[in-house]
Amino acid sequence: MIEVSNLIKQYGSHTAVNRLTLSVKPGEVLGLVGPNGAGKTTTLRCLAGIIPFTSGQVTIADVDLVTDPVAAKRALAFFPDEPRLFDYLTVRQHMTFTARIYGVVNAEPLIISLLQELEILDKADKLPGQLSRGMKQKLVIACGLLHSPKVMFFDEPLTGLDPLGIRKMKDSIMRRAQAGATVILSSHLLHLLEEVCTNVLILKKGQKIADGTLAEVSARYSAGESNVSLEEIFMRATGGVED
Repeated sequence: MIEVSNLIKQYGSHTAVNRLTLSVKPGEVLGLVGPNGAGKTTTLRCLAGIIPFTSGQVTIADVDLVTDPVAAKRALAFFPDEPRLFDYLTVRQHMTFTARIYGVVNAEPLIISLLQELEILDKADKLPGQLSRGMKQKLVIACGLLHSPKVMFFDEPLTGLDPLGIRKMKDSIMRRAQAGATVILSSHLLHLLEEVCTNVLILKKGQKIADGTLAEVSARYSAGESNVSLEEIFMRATGGVED
């Protein structure tokens, strides 16, 4: 579960996130959308404890992120848009290293299973420099899933994946949500969010301008029309202008 109350993140006089309140329950997938510069990545990094926030309260799996950051971070996984790997560790060594950090016991079967699921088992002994952009992204995701996180933050996780890889990643996210994980997914691929997400939150200039289930947000911006796409909802909610 994710609970956020009055989250504010300021950089000097600039307010990147302004009094954001949200709640995501186990099994829910929240699509975080907004124009460039809306504060999506800043929000996710604050919620994951990567950067400090100015004020507010964040609870991850019933643990306060400020008062007990280690326990909160053990319950979550953050998947960035840019894979960052160790140049001289193989795929398998990345997985083994991550398992040790999180104290995952008897990790080898799980490592094999995740590498198979993400279709990079045949690259187990390769270094990052020998991997494509998409395979690097798959390795980062595999590492993040090793400790079976209860909460997952995905920031444009599908960059570099081919259409089949995107489809498989979508299925993987949905399976874990159905098993009880709490997920926030930020992506410009709005058609994908429509397939995966149960809820949506639209940001603009650091402020929440709409949130709720897909049906609720659609009803707000559909003007009585049926089958309005998330892309059209996004355009109407934000004015269709990139910041």
